[in-house]
Amino acid sequence: MDVADLLPPDRVIAKLPAGDKPTLLADLARRAAAATGLPQPAILQALKAREALGSTGVGSGVAIPHARIPGIECFFGLFTRLERRIDYDAVDEQPVDLVFLLLVPPHAANEHLQALACISRRLRDQAVSARLRRTTDAETLYATLVGRDGP
Repeated sequence: MDVADLLPPDRVIAKLPAGDKPTLLADLARRAAAATGLPQPAILQALKAREALGSTGVGSGVAIPHARIPGIECFFGLFTRLERRIDYDAVDEQPVDLVFLLLVPPHAANEHLQALACISRRLRDQAVSARLRRTTDAETLYATLVGRDGP
């Protein structure tokens, strides 16, 4: 599995404004609902429930909010580079600016873990995260995420 399997080019957002974590999660849930046809409150509730178990801020300015969502048939990915870093209660207590939303079908087990590992490896690569932070357009963000931006 690689990031291209989880993220189409049209689900990359450059410079998303977000004042705080709750606002960000609500915006991500709204966007996911619009794309999937699933109810925004259900998506937001699932994301909040997962955050209650422990922050999905994995460190180094990266967050991977994720949840199992009844009614979703395949993985749903959305990536954004935030306009500015926000407090996310990350494990390293550093603010977050690179966010990859992952919604998972309830039946996905090993695939769920593989997807999270794939995303985490890519975003925590220091060279990749540095390129993402320098990038201002969605097309280049996507190319960097899926490894089509050169060596």
